[in-house]
Formats: sequence, structure tokens, C-alpha cells
Amino acid sequence: MTRKIIAAALMLSASLGASAQQADVKEVSRIISALAADSMMGRMTFSPGIEKASVFIEAEFAASGLEKLPGASSYRQPFAMKGRTIYPADSLTLVPGAKSLHNVVGLIRGRSKPDEYVIFSGHYDHIGVLKSVAEDSIANGADDDASGITAVILLSRYFKQHPPERTVIFAAFTAEEIGGFGSRYFSREVNPDQVVAMFNIEMIGKESKFGRNSAFITGFERSDFGPILQRNLEGSKFQFHPDPYPEQQLFYRSDNAMLAKLGVPAHTISTTQIDKDKLYHSVDDEIESLDMQNIADIINAIAVSSGTIVGGKDTPTRVTKE
Repeated sequence: MTRKIIAAALMLSASLGASAQQADVKEVSRIISALAADSMMGRMTFSPGIEKASVFIEAEFAASGLEKLPGASSYRQPFAMKGRTIYPADSLTLVPGAKSLHNVVGLIRGRSKPDEYVIFSGHYDHIGVLKSVAEDSIANGADDDASGITAVILLSRYFKQHPPERTVIFAAFTAEEIGGFGSRYFSREVNPDQVVAMFNIEMIGKESKFGRNSAFITGFERSDFGPILQRNLEGSKFQFHPDPYPEQQLFYRSDNAMLAKLGVPAHTISTTQIDKDKLYHSVDDEIESLDMQNIADIINAIAVSSGTIVGGKDTPTRVTKE
């Protein structure tokens, strides 16, 4: 297939995505509204609210038709935690004082390269209940990170309909807000040498500083992950940019960090204007503050731009281990 034909095919894919976006917007709104509902009580780690969120995500993964991890009886990837130390789930009876936690993980097995993994992830926990402001005390976490989990769920549907060549893992991590413990445990349970790329998605609910049809990639300069994604969007309006907030050190502040330290081209895709977002970690991070069309556009862009990586044609360069 010539480059022109490839570009035409990608443009067609992008246009098809755009024509279907109205349905996507409705689903985006439905999923975020559920995850950021007051009934979830801010999805604090160890709280009943985060358990409700887990049950919801598990049901969505089941509706997408995802497989469970090998040997698992559910989409839950359990582990134990005491203080800031994590243990396998079977340590609960061996480590006194350890509330059991779990990630929610499912997969689509690759057709021709099942032992090579591409990960799409976000975190489903948030910060719970805060001091009341104008009679509201629930930090709903609509942008942080119900928006990212919504992307993970809808991408699981997309790739179920567009079977991948590499195995695609969809992970909703717990305990990001208290130290990234869910992704830490996950990174211990997967062979980093088998992970080709990680698309971590965090806070995509509003326009980036670059305007509509744009997002930024943390650690852009550390691999050719970003250029691959942008090349796959040739002919579209969407642009991926390098992280404009290097002083914030965002590359190591989200769930991509654990696998990046092991050499995986693991990057976070985001639109947050973190330097001036007054709703961040507040009771006002609610669905009314989000742009559902913007979220749908970014999800569509991720689906198309990841195509050659999921399809086994492109392999991003590795990140320098730390």
C-alpha cells in the first residue's frame, strides 16, 4: 500500500469517526456522569464509592466483550497494601493489617502478535469528600480522571470492533492519588519487555492550551511514540504536542511512570491546563465543567493514531531506563 493510499485510508477512518461522534458524545456523557456521580462519593481509595466505580467499570468491560487476564476469574487484579508497601493478594492473611485493593483489567488478544502488548489506561480513584464549599463536599473527579477512564472504556469497544494484531490491555488503576500503587502493582505483574507502548489517559475533559483538536503527550522527547501518532493523523486537523508544562514534571506524576522507568514507551495523553485549572482537586471538578465533544474528539484521535502500533506495524523506541 502506497503512502498516499495509507493517508487516504486514515483520513477516511478519521471522517468516519467524526460522523459517528454524536453517538460517542452521548456515551461519553453517560459514562462520565456515572463515574462522577455524587453516589460515588469522590471514589476515594478504600471507600465504598470506589467499590461502586469498580463494579461499573467491570460491567462496561464485560459489555465490550473483553477477556480476563490469564488465570483470573474476574476483571479485578487484586493486591494488598500496608503503609506504602504493596503485596500480592494472597498476602492478606500473612500481613496483619494489610484492605485489599484492586485494579480493573481486561484484554483483547492479538491475532498475529499475542505476546506483544499495548496498554490503554487511566485511574479510577479520586480524593473523596473534602471540606464543604457552598454546601458541596464531594470531589467528583469528573476530569480527574473519569474522563480518562471513559476513554479506556470506549477504546475497548473500538478495538473489539477492529481486532488488533497485538494484544491490547485495558487497565483502570486504583490508588493513583495516594501514590500510584495500582500501576506499581500492575507493572510488577507484566513483563515490560513485552509491552510495546502504553497510552495512559488523564484529564482530557477540556480544551488544551493549543485549542480544539489537540492534546499533549508527556515525555514527548523520550521516544518516537508522539511522532508515530501524529503521522497516523496526517490529513486530519488533530495535533499532538509536546508537554507544555515541563516544570510540572507530569511524565512522572501519572500511572505511565512505573513502566516508563522500566524502559517502556509509556506516555500520558492529556489536555489539562494544569498551571491555571482552578477546579483541579476541588469539589467543582464536575461534569458541568467538561466539554463532552472535546473528549469524544480526543478518543477518536487516539483510536486512529494508535492504529499502526496496535496493528503491529510500528514499534516505538524504548525510553531510557531509570
